[in-house]
Amino acid sequence: MNVVLFGPPGSGKGTQAQFIVERYSIPQISTGDMLRAAVKAKSPLGVAAKSIMDAGGLVSDEIVLGLVKERVSQDDCLAGFILDGFPRTIPQADALIVMLAEVGKKIDFVISLEVDNDELIKRLSGRRTCPSCGKGFHVIYDKPEQEGVCNYCGTSLVQRDDDSESTVINRLKVYEQQTSALKSYFKDLGVFYSVPGSGSIVEIQNQIASIVDKGGFGDHS
Repeated sequence: MNVVLFGPPGSGKGTQAQFIVERYSIPQISTGDMLRAAVKAKSPLGVAAKSIMDAGGLVSDEIVLGLVKERVSQDDCLAGFILDGFPRTIPQADALIVMLAEVGKKIDFVISLEVDNDELIKRLSGRRTCPSCGKGFHVIYDKPEQEGVCNYCGTSLVQRDDDSESTVINRLKVYEQQTSALKSYFKDLGVFYSVPGSGSIVEIQNQIASIVDKGGFGDHS
């Protein structure tokens, strides 16, 4: 079972990815993690990637696909994998499908967590963090006992720069620009599934499990 998981910032994608990993005993593959591991291991692709990054450039699709190919060919991917953060463009998706076919694999499910932007803005812009002990709170969903003050060490809570409302709105726009064409692409292939991401964690998990366990029958919208 090979899965591509989509989800905007604040959708709970990390939580649901971990659920899939644990329920189906398949690894989560992050292109960022693979790049860092390849650079650290000084593999041929890692050396090539490091030289590009050191020069301030973007690592090519060819190198990223090479890393993905190496990773999905490992033994722990025999039962499947979750791809997180890739593909991001139609050319990447095309190349991914060709590459997977070369190693006898294919994408079985593209699962997209769908949450209204208003809800995402509320979730993200309401987060507060303690700069001393690192504990997190939320102005609506997980309020501190004293407004603006950490329960654990009494330090004044702060809002991270990337959680400001204007930054959140921009992040969501970028996400939509990246994924809208990909969603249509995978819909045309018949492997795209939308999952409402506004319910409880368990409700969302049950919907994902229902799609996978039934072999993909269900809502393709």
